[in-house]
Amino acid sequence: MRASRLLSILILLQTRGRVSAEALAAEFEVSVRTIYRDVDQLSAAGVPVYAERGRNGGFALAEGYRTKLTGMTASEAEALAFAGLPAAAGALGLGEALAAAQLKLFAALPEDAGHSAARVAARFHVDPVDWFRRAEPVDALPAIAGALWGGKKVRVRYESWKGVTERTLSPFGLVLKGGQWYLVAEDDLKKGPRTFRVGSIRSFAVLEKDASAPPKGFRLEAYWREASRDFETGLMKATATLRVSEQGFKSLWRLGAHVGEAAEKSRRKDEKRGWTRVEIPIESVEQAARDLRRLGPEAEVLEPEPLRARLKDEAEKVARLYE
Repeated sequence: MRASRLLSILILLQTRGRVSAEALAAEFEVSVRTIYRDVDQLSAAGVPVYAERGRNGGFALAEGYRTKLTGMTASEAEALAFAGLPAAAGALGLGEALAAAQLKLFAALPEDAGHSAARVAARFHVDPVDWFRRAEPVDALPAIAGALWGGKKVRVRYESWKGVTERTLSPFGLVLKGGQWYLVAEDDLKKGPRTFRVGSIRSFAVLEKDASAPPKGFRLEAYWREASRDFETGLMKATATLRVSEQGFKSLWRLGAHVGEAAEKSRRKDEKRGWTRVEIPIESVEQAARDLRRLGPEAEVLEPEPLRARLKDEAEKVARLYE
């Protein structure tokens, strides 16, 4: 385990440059004292690693030093093949570069590992877009990705439910979620990372100004996980009480995992018809009515009354059509 960590520290220093002991400790989930012992071990093995003190100090490798030792195993090479999402790379303008990089990677691996990784890449395909949907066009994506790589600000006309506004953004990262691209960036008028849907950018221009640096400790994956949870929680502002049949209970999962989980947690026996009573989160009466219509006669809304009345009125209109 320690040998693997030593190799990982070496590669991390080679790819990132100077890294503090605290950052290394957080990366490998060990103590700072353990990191100092590991660095001493690397130094004793002949690796030219040195420490710089001060506010911006940390460990770094001697200038020009690079190791050809990667220690990549066959299973690691197979896992790396999954990282190549051709559709995502193509949207970013990196499709040809990805294909060339994969060829070089497989050629550089030991024979068995290279053949195994190539089989994985040929036999598995990841399609992030749901059924009956199409990936939205994102003309701005390659330019925004270029600004992200180059550390430049972008000026965009952005359309939201509030209308169209002009914003100057410092890109922090790009996320592909459910077939849609999102830009995590800081608005010059409002500090801190925010999320913007790339498909809602109506025009854009890359500026010569350097982008603001992300907040200290910012990690894209952690930010996205927390922002997604906050979005889902904030969107569902009310609850509805339902009486559902066995089939209706199963169908609730089609409305989303958050609905199915809430139903599972709150389910209790209802005496009427032997059905189940549950409580589920809803965004609004209008949205809930659209969703619950899909359950048909397998669900009855008990509360809130406006939602019950809305569904009753819609059911009566449908019945009149078939009189």
